[in-house]
Amino acid sequence: MPAEALHHWIVVVDIEGFSSRPNPIQASLRAALYQVVEESLDRAGVPAEGVVSEDRGDGVLLLVPAGVSPVLLVGPLIRALDDGLRQKAAVHSAAHALRLRVSLHQGLAGQDDRGWSGDAVNTAFRLVDADPVKAALAAATGANLVFVVSQEVYQGVVRHAYQSVDAAAYLPVRLTVKHGVVLDAWITVPGYPAPPGVTAAPTEPEPQPDPEPAVRPGPSAAGGRRRPAASVLFEFHGDVHGDQIAGDKYQYGSAQDVEQR
Repeated sequence: MPAEALHHWIVVVDIEGFSSRPNPIQASLRAALYQVVEESLDRAGVPAEGVVSEDRGDGVLLLVPAGVSPVLLVGPLIRALDDGLRQKAAVHSAAHALRLRVSLHQGLAGQDDRGWSGDAVNTAFRLVDADPVKAALAAATGANLVFVVSQEVYQGVVRHAYQSVDAAAYLPVRLTVKHGVVLDAWITVPGYPAPPGVTAAPTEPEPQPDPEPAVRPGPSAAGGRRRPAASVLFEFHGDVHGDQIAGDKYQYGSAQDVEQR
């Protein structure tokens, strides 16, 4: 029976060019991936308790409890992954090159007998598989990973530029993914001032209030007359006799008249 869905920080890690490698190299890459991920979580200070790891063949799904600070995930974890990949690159041949695409989203995920699922999990995978994310890593030949976060994570975490987060290095992108779904996301490549190979999406301008009219139109008087902008409207109550005010119970005057009255 499915367990109750709970809120998580959802991390997806995917190996670049995995399926094009021979089987022995794929096995080597998987072993290196798990070593780098596990060591990076530890170095980043992400508590091991409650973190779920689910194998996805060419990558891994990580479900981090909502109580863990996301600053650890966008800051120390990404730096630790980058450091670990750099160490692997120093000793591995080009055929064993381990480069990663990493995504971060948040939302509900539920577990059944076969694993974890939920719309938020689907979104995290769509982010990591999007063409602009792949293009950024392909263009960044000197990098070891590309990191993409959802709009929610960027607005809630990244843009605040906590001490360990370089918000200026993120580029906004609009992704069209599976089934024509459009996602707004932000990409960064460690070591680059901006991710190469992608074009920034236009960001929505802040909505501005409509300007106040210079003069508010007043009610029409009899005969289609409209009170002047600088005049003050007087209303008389009681009997009106003759042409005292030309058959209109409204009369206009200046602000000075009001003070005198």
